[in-house]
Amino acid sequence: MPDYIYTARSTNGQIQKGTINARTKQGAIEALRSRQLSPLIVEEPKKGGLNMEIRLPGKHKVKSKDLVMFTRQLSTMVDAGVPILRSLSLLRDQTESLILREVLTKVIVDIQSGTSLSEALGKHQQAFSPIYVNMVRAGEAGGILDKVLNRLAYQQEKDSSLHSKIRGAMIYPMVIFSVTIIAFFILMTFIVPKIGLILNELSQGKEKLPIYTRVLLSLSHIMKSPEFIIGFVVILPIIIIFFRHYISTDKGRYVWHSALLRIPSIRNIIIKTSIARFSRIFASLMSAGVSIVEAIETTAHAIGNAVIEKELLNCSKAVQSGSSFATELAKQPHFPGIVVQMLAVGEETGKTDEIILKVADFYEDEVDVAVAGISSIIEPVMIIMLGCIVGLIAVSVFGPITKAETSASGVLILTHILTLF
Repeated sequence: MPDYIYTARSTNGQIQKGTINARTKQGAIEALRSRQLSPLIVEEPKKGGLNMEIRLPGKHKVKSKDLVMFTRQLSTMVDAGVPILRSLSLLRDQTESLILREVLTKVIVDIQSGTSLSEALGKHQQAFSPIYVNMVRAGEAGGILDKVLNRLAYQQEKDSSLHSKIRGAMIYPMVIFSVTIIAFFILMTFIVPKIGLILNELSQGKEKLPIYTRVLLSLSHIMKSPEFIIGFVVILPIIIIFFRHYISTDKGRYVWHSALLRIPSIRNIIIKTSIARFSRIFASLMSAGVSIVEAIETTAHAIGNAVIEKELLNCSKAVQSGSSFATELAKQPHFPGIVVQMLAVGEETGKTDEIILKVADFYEDEVDVAVAGISSIIEPVMIIMLGCIVGLIAVSVFGPITKAETSASGVLILTHILTLF
C-alpha cells in the first residue's frame, strides 16, 4: 500500500505532519479521522522523472472560471447555513485547480488559527484581488456574506465575458496581420532575390529596371544582409524587453496608456471598457457597504488604465475633503456626462449602486458595438494591406517583362521566373 503525506489538526488545535499507509487517499483520510485528527492536506509523495509536477511561467494564478465556480458554490453553501470551514474544505476537495486547492488549504489553516475569512483570502493575491477581499470583508461586517459572494461571482462573470469578447474580436485581425508579415518576409528573402538575379542577367545592356523594381530589390538585399538579421534576432528582442520593463514602471505605464488614449478607435474602446468596469465594481463595493472613498480607490486600482486610475484617485482626495463624487468626476476628461448625471442622481436618491449598475449594463453593450465596429474595419484593412504587398511585388516583377524589347525576351524572362515556383 502506498504512503500518503498528510497535514492535520488535532483536537487541541495543534498542526501535525507525517505519513500514513493506506490503499487509497480516502482510506488515508478515514484513518486520520479515526485518530481524532482533522485532515488538512492528504497527498501522495511527489515522484521524480516524468511524474514531476512542472509549472510553466504565468501559470501561478487561479483561472477566472475556477474562481467564479468557487465563489458561487461558497455563496450557496453559506446561504444554506453550512459553516465556513466545512464549506471551504468541501470546495477544496472538489476543485480541479491545483493552485486553488493549495490556496484554500492555507486559507483553512489560517481560519482555524483565528484569522477572519477576508484576512486569510488577502494573503493570496494570485487568487483573490483586493476588490474580492474588500467585498468579503464588508460582507462579514454586515452579515451578508452570501449575498456579497453571489454579487462577486456575477461581477467576475461579466468581467471575464467582457475581456473574452475583446480578445475574440482581435483574433482574426491579428492572424491576418501575422500572415501578412510572414508572407512578406518569405517573399523578400527567398523569392525576390532569385527573381532579381534573373532580371539583372537578362536585362544587361538594355534599359534600366523600373525604379519600383530597383527599390524592391534593394529592400530585399537589406533584409538578407547579416546586419539586418542580427538586428532582427538580437536587437529587436532587447528593444521589446526594454519596452516591457519601461511600461511596467509607474511612469512608463502612464506614458503608454496616455499614448493609447490618443488613438481614436482604440481610445473609444478603452474608455468604454474602463467605464463599464468602473461602474460594475464600484456598484458592487457600494452595495456591500464599503465606504465611498475606499470604493473609489479600490476601483481605481482595478481599472487597468493608469490615466483613468489617476483621475479616480484625484476624485478620492477631493471626496475626502468633503466634495461630491459626481462633482469631481465631472471635472475629469474621460468620464462622459451620462455617467456623471447618473451618479449625481444616485447620490441624491441614495441608490448609487442600483443606478451605476445600469450604467455598467449600458457601457458593456457599447463595448460590444465598438469592438464589432473596429473589428469590421481592421479585417478589410489587413486584407487590403496583404493584397497591396503581393500586388507591389507582382508589379515590380512583371513590370520589366512588359518593357522587354521583344516578346521572345519577355517570354524568356517569364519562363525563368515561373521555374522558381
